[in-house]
Amino acid sequence: MLNSKITIINFILLGSIMLSCEEFLPSEPMESELLDGPIEDLTQAQSAQFLSGDIAFNDELFHSRNGLGPLFVATSCVSCHAGDGKGLPSTSLTRFGQIDSTGNKFLHLGGPQLQNRALPGYTPENIPEGATYSVFTPPAVTGLGFLQYVTDADILALADPEDLDGDGISGVPNWDYIRDFTIPSADAIIRNGKYIHRFGKKASVYDLLEQTVDAYNQDMGITSIFDPKDTYSGLAIDPEVSKQTIRDVVFYLETLKAPIPRNQKDPQVQFGKNIFTQIQCASCHMPKMKTGYAPIEALSYKTFHPYTDLLLHDMGTELDDGYTEGSALISEWRTAPLWGLGLSSDSQGGKYYLMHDGRARSIEEAILLHGGEAENSKNQYVGLDQSEKDDLIKFLESL
Repeated sequence: MLNSKITIINFILLGSIMLSCEEFLPSEPMESELLDGPIEDLTQAQSAQFLSGDIAFNDELFHSRNGLGPLFVATSCVSCHAGDGKGLPSTSLTRFGQIDSTGNKFLHLGGPQLQNRALPGYTPENIPEGATYSVFTPPAVTGLGFLQYVTDADILALADPEDLDGDGISGVPNWDYIRDFTIPSADAIIRNGKYIHRFGKKASVYDLLEQTVDAYNQDMGITSIFDPKDTYSGLAIDPEVSKQTIRDVVFYLETLKAPIPRNQKDPQVQFGKNIFTQIQCASCHMPKMKTGYAPIEALSYKTFHPYTDLLLHDMGTELDDGYTEGSALISEWRTAPLWGLGLSSDSQGGKYYLMHDGRARSIEEAILLHGGEAENSKNQYVGLDQSEKDDLIKFLESL
């Protein structure tokens, strides 16, 4: 009898302790506060491939015994894209050697990407004398599948290279050649042998396969069947990552969910959204786009809200680094998608490092760096009263 009473008392005490501990545990974050996670409606097989890509992207580390380098920038995908979000200045890439559409004149000296780290016994690269360069902070990688399947026709329809509507905003695609391993989309539009590219700060990358292959090769010095060239020796060597792993990572990037906006019923957010349109931010940061056909059914014919037009725009002298890629001019940058902007600091140490090189330390600083085709919108922002500016920032933080 006595033992039974002791057991009951111990059970009650244990339950009390567990309940007390729960009060001190952090609450689970809401889905809208996270960038990672898959899109809805994947099949069981697709969910399994997403998980395989997730493991390769977030868990696999490279070192000297499994192919790293010998020159490299990073040792894993996640080291630049923590939580699938933006990176820090310390994880930025430096690209150099091209000043116009005639191509990169420094490929024989290590261009276009600087490998600034090296295994013991090797010497990291330096920027060659006479080469201009630009620094790129790693972007967030969520929602990319939706951008992948916007049709070329829809992108081209947004371009206004001659500014025929007279709003001061042109916008042009980045036309460039595709890689040997690239299979163009069924709706691809071709001009003089060149295709519309859409990924990267300069929109110089055609699709997510090209992006993934280049990241393995140029960021980590990892060769694949798609690009067997060793960045150090210039020689073709055996693949250091499997074709299936590359495919899994591409699938992971394609099927990461789009950032979920927050606080959309907040009156301040709604006022800010109206101001965003009134001062013509939405002319380039297009609130709504749609996909065409996609081989992944969950991405086909979907409407989404990236706040980009995937076009290049002249952003003025302040953002002209004297370096470019593809057909972009040195002052032209692809309109950065604004979705997920308010979550940027979560992967940036609680701070903001915005614009292509992280030089803007707040959303307002980023707005004030806009020039060129965005000069008018910037000036309208400057002319707002403080309350209106606060509303606009609140809206941008909600994305």
